[in-house]
Amino acid sequence: MNIGQASNASGISAKMIRYYESIDLIPPSARRESGYRDYGPSDVHRLAFIRRARDLGFSVDRIRDLLRLWSDGGRSSAEVKAIALEHVAELKQRARHLGEMADALKHLASACEGDSRPECPIIKGLEGRIPLDLHGERPSARSASARRRGRARPAT
Repeated sequence: MNIGQASNASGISAKMIRYYESIDLIPPSARRESGYRDYGPSDVHRLAFIRRARDLGFSVDRIRDLLRLWSDGGRSSAEVKAIALEHVAELKQRARHLGEMADALKHLASACEGDSRPECPIIKGLEGRIPLDLHGERPSARSASARRRGRARPAT
């Protein structure tokens, strides 16, 4: 099958298939006399494996390790499990960090009056004029209008 058909069958774009070939994640495809790439069922199976691994957030380097283990009939499932559990820990850390970013942005948004005036704690936070603590502590931002009125916004 040609690259378009392999793309449809595996769920990976033709551009990514060419990229994976260029970085040796997949072996170079066979070529027809016309010079076009030619993929077989085993190539599509390998591409689908890569697609599922990418869907789970594995890096290219980790996928390379998993592909090596996949093709090794004498592999230890303990090694595969270790890679998976290490990835789980990284995903959980990333999720915590995303939560911290969302909390910081939500705090800035709650301090913003959202009116027609240009004063905005969100912009000030992005400028660095209001510290953003992405490790669980709330930034001490108050809206400009609350400072002018001499009172703080209630904590959220």
